[in-house]
Amino acid sequence: MADRKPTKAIKERAQRIYTKLEQLYPDAHCALNHRNAFELLVATILSAQCTDERVNMVTPALFKRYPTPQKMAKATQGQLEELIRTTGFYRNKAKNILGAATRIVETFDGKVPQNMDDLLSLPGVARKTANVVLGNAFGINVGVVVDTHVGRLAWRMGLLRNARDTKDAVKIEKDLMPLFEQENWTMLSHLLISHGRGVCNARKPDCGNCQLADDCKQKDVKKK
Repeated sequence: MADRKPTKAIKERAQRIYTKLEQLYPDAHCALNHRNAFELLVATILSAQCTDERVNMVTPALFKRYPTPQKMAKATQGQLEELIRTTGFYRNKAKNILGAATRIVETFDGKVPQNMDDLLSLPGVARKTANVVLGNAFGINVGVVVDTHVGRLAWRMGLLRNARDTKDAVKIEKDLMPLFEQENWTMLSHLLISHGRGVCNARKPDCGNCQLADDCKQKDVKKK
């Protein structure tokens, strides 16, 4: 079954939302501290089920000891676990970043790949992580990063085809991509995350002080 194209009205509303977000958050950017694509890749893997703030507390020591894929590939899993323990799920994360570093060295000549398929071949990398790396490290917009903030705001603003479909990141991304210019896909996530943290939070959105209220469909959503 062919995908439905978004209506002109919803595309225009999406553009108004984006323009207003740009005005509200001119300094929006990737919250994970990094100096290169490899650091961003590792930080993004560590950010699963963990706050960006916690990741940023852990990565300076990690990257000081293992600043390159080559050096990280020579680490033991136990050494990595000790450095990333406070990010949660540290055993699996250590296994993944060790595996990713090793594959980067052995398969990609020590360089983080710059395309979706190769990134997805790395341990611990799904589409969200690949989008983060491609968009922020390489300026390549192939998709929209969907985290809990992006999914929540997309639903509240009525940008999803299935109003309650806030758990499937791939479907949310597929709904958002045709609504916004491709060159803005990476920034869109940063802007929505900034608004989600500052105004439209999960438990008690501050709708009364939201400058996007005129274009938000939350008022039409029936609460359970």
